[in-house]
Amino acid sequence: MWGTLTDHLEVVYGAVVACAIVIALTPAVGGFARRVGAIDVPGADPRRVHRLPVPRLGGLALFIAIFVPALAFLDLTRPMRGLLIGAAVATTVGTIDDFRGLNWWQKLGGQLAAAVIPVAFFGVWIDRFTFPVLGIHSLPMSVGAPLTVLWIVGIMNMVNFLDGLDGLAAGVCAIAGFTFAVIALSLSRPNPAVYSAIVFGACLGFLRHNFYPARIFMGDSGAMLLGFLLAGISVQGLLKTAATVALFFPLLVLAVPILDTSFVLAKRLKYRQPLYLGDRTHLHHRFLNIGFSQRRAVVYLYAWCATLAAAALGTRFLEPHAHGVWHLWRTVAAAAIALLAIGASIYIAYLLEIVKLANPRVRRQREADERRRSA
Repeated sequence: MWGTLTDHLEVVYGAVVACAIVIALTPAVGGFARRVGAIDVPGADPRRVHRLPVPRLGGLALFIAIFVPALAFLDLTRPMRGLLIGAAVATTVGTIDDFRGLNWWQKLGGQLAAAVIPVAFFGVWIDRFTFPVLGIHSLPMSVGAPLTVLWIVGIMNMVNFLDGLDGLAAGVCAIAGFTFAVIALSLSRPNPAVYSAIVFGACLGFLRHNFYPARIFMGDSGAMLLGFLLAGISVQGLLKTAATVALFFPLLVLAVPILDTSFVLAKRLKYRQPLYLGDRTHLHHRFLNIGFSQRRAVVYLYAWCATLAAAALGTRFLEPHAHGVWHLWRTVAAAAIALLAIGASIYIAYLLEIVKLANPRVRRQREADERRRSA
């Protein structure tokens, strides 16, 4: 458990190097984006909330900041090579979309190609899952491989959907990367731990330029890259373990993008709207609708994500019933963390579902939407 001192140092070095590279490189990438015209212009998309033109392509800086320390500190096993190649494909597809735009089916095709590479050619797929009471269950490739592709493509799109406010996606991915690194290290899986730490460092450094007011956006190139990496890490580093609650780790840590996407898709299905068309029903947009500033909305979502990550860490390290004996302090601590996560989730639901009812702007927007749907 926890690996060797060398493993710990590589985790720290990977995060620090990735952070330093992205801080140094991002301004140059922003200048390049301006020269080639890869810029988000206010008003071009009703989902955008920024007021000044902001360059995209921040994903290129993120990719280089992740790729370089990965080559330096990772043991480039077959699965790790597959994740790096798939990440390169995901970033390429996102970059093309940032430059010239892609249809939804073209983007989905690129995402599927990126996801299939590590699964079909490098053995990165869910071959078993561990669940409380049920124990360890193996999956045949005919089941595990398609599930893994679906998981990777799903998380790529979820992170992309979440990238709607300055610093939001980068901050949430930083929290997820840090949490995955700690859990993977505790499970004696140094390679996924280093990989997760590199993602954490790159996201943290990118916030230097991306937090409100953002001087550059990560674009689809960055969102698809980070979504791909977090999905791949969760498969290779967490799900393929004998930890009793391994299945819960990625679901808790990535709960914010998962819930955001689930809510949006459910609403589009309810009103029979195309699933691939963007709108302003995401969690971050709903915070703005009730009068939150960008900065305040992002901080609230960071805090919510952090409480869920704490619940994942508590699930891993606080075992109330270890070795057949109940431990009082562990039980109390685990219950306190669980209550914190549940309380934070209830509070967010209260803000977005109850407080909004007293907001005249929200009522007017809802009435306008109803009139538009009935027309």
